[in-house]
Amino acid sequence: MKNFLIITQVFRPDPAAVGQYFDEAAQAIAGTGAQVTVLTANRGYDNPREKFLAGEARDGIQIQRLPLSSFGKTSIPLRIFAQLSFLVQCILRGLFARKLTDLLVSTSPPMAAITAVIIGLFRPKLKVHYWVMDINPDQAIALGTFSPKHPLVKALDWLNRRILKRADSIIVLDRFMQARLERKLKLPTEDLRSPIQVIPPWPMDDYLETVAHSENSFRKEQGWEDKFVVMHSGNHSLVHPLDTILDAADALKDDPRFVFVFVGGGMGKEIVDARLQEQSSAASNIISLPYQSLDQIRYSLSAADLHIVSLGNEMSGIVHPCKIYGILSIGRPVLTLGPNESYLSDITGDNEVGWSIRHGDLDGVVAALRVAATQTEKERVAIGQHAQKIATEKFSREQLVRQYLDMILCEPRLTQ
Repeated sequence: MKNFLIITQVFRPDPAAVGQYFDEAAQAIAGTGAQVTVLTANRGYDNPREKFLAGEARDGIQIQRLPLSSFGKTSIPLRIFAQLSFLVQCILRGLFARKLTDLLVSTSPPMAAITAVIIGLFRPKLKVHYWVMDINPDQAIALGTFSPKHPLVKALDWLNRRILKRADSIIVLDRFMQARLERKLKLPTEDLRSPIQVIPPWPMDDYLETVAHSENSFRKEQGWEDKFVVMHSGNHSLVHPLDTILDAADALKDDPRFVFVFVGGGMGKEIVDARLQEQSSAASNIISLPYQSLDQIRYSLSAADLHIVSLGNEMSGIVHPCKIYGILSIGRPVLTLGPNESYLSDITGDNEVGWSIRHGDLDGVVAALRVAATQTEKERVAIGQHAQKIATEKFSREQLVRQYLDMILCEPRLTQ
């Protein structure tokens, strides 16, 4: 019988997207009859004041939450200390876990691959599965956190090469991420145990449902019945800049139709809250709300008339904001902000589900919002139906989870 150890710093009930995907993956693996143990942090990633149960068994998963593994995002030294503390604990538990057959790690935290390298060194028969959610040190370099010559950057690049050579399966989220890994690390395919497989994140179908505005209690509670709601929901990361949409909110502050809603958390939320403070409270068209619970997400997402998905200009192939899949599933138009070439442009380019605009093009964003707000109900319904068709045909949860399980449960496919 398969015995999986899954290592991820965030896991449900933490609202971070990585934690939600690992929870669904763990449930899917457990559903095949495998034994599954998850090692994760005992406190919230965004909110370390939120403490979770030290141990829990649910959905066929044994969850062990480790202390001293999360102190929030306010300090880089504290984040590094928490990551190292978490990883050391995971390595020790992984080395001494009984009858372990498989190890699944991701890029949360960025140095998580070291657990697979060390545990795999002492347990050579162990199957190692690497789920690449983002790429570091590229992200840190693009943000200006570290220079390309920083020792930590060189160490992470070395670690990436080691885990890619050791992994029995490698899963990335889009073709740009695959190309970046292959190009940046200069890995000959014959050096890999398994080819890099692209499997996009799947929509959280259990929590997604299109709720009509007339039946949406969340929208009514917020007083948005007569508003055109432009929403950004989820993690507000610095790698997903929102300056252009915030500028658009300011440009449209005298248009009573619009309200701009930012739901979630993250370091980028501070920028949103600062803009909110700059506006007069009586005339503000910016609303800042916390993360909504999963059982309420169908109402909050459906409350929008248009959703925003942002990808930094330098971030194509480095990060992959997965919120677009849920937006397609609930049948809402989307306005994407980002580079011309990215996985977002792959989805929106020919599919008529909304607008793709470059960062800084304020006139383009304002024009798109005005067009969206004046569309007829028939036009909006047509966009929504088309979006849901794309979600069903290209990004269905059933199809992508099956591909995921096929990848990590099968024997590694050696490159010829």
